[in-house]
Amino acid sequence: MDHSLQIALIVVYSGAVLVLVSAMIGLSSVLGQRHSAPATRHPFESGVVTVGDARVRFPAQFYLVAVFFVIFDLEAAFIYAWAVVAREAGWAGYIEIIVFIAILLAALVYLWRVGALDWTPQRSRPPQRRHG
Repeated sequence: MDHSLQIALIVVYSGAVLVLVSAMIGLSSVLGQRHSAPATRHPFESGVVTVGDARVRFPAQFYLVAVFFVIFDLEAAFIYAWAVVAREAGWAGYIEIIVFIAILLAALVYLWRVGALDWTPQRSRPPQRRHG
């Protein structure tokens, strides 16, 4: 195909997309329903009418546990991929996955020791002993 023909086809395609999107938005605003019942403005989630403020503050531990879950979930996917090719990887692959799991366990123990997985409030925790 000629280069100028390809560019012309891209321009025609882009124009058709813009016309279609504009028509869809325009027709929905012209033909759409217009009512302003009081319940229209209220958020509705899974069949339950919300109560209270939507801006609830979550403790930082919630976000930490969520990040740890994502990290360890990705590592589980990596271990699954290794298990699929375990025979082909041989002893070298086995040693590598053992080192990988040891590093993961060390990270989990570290997180546990520094209290990153502890959900109890700070004031109700027993005092930490300092090793030194």
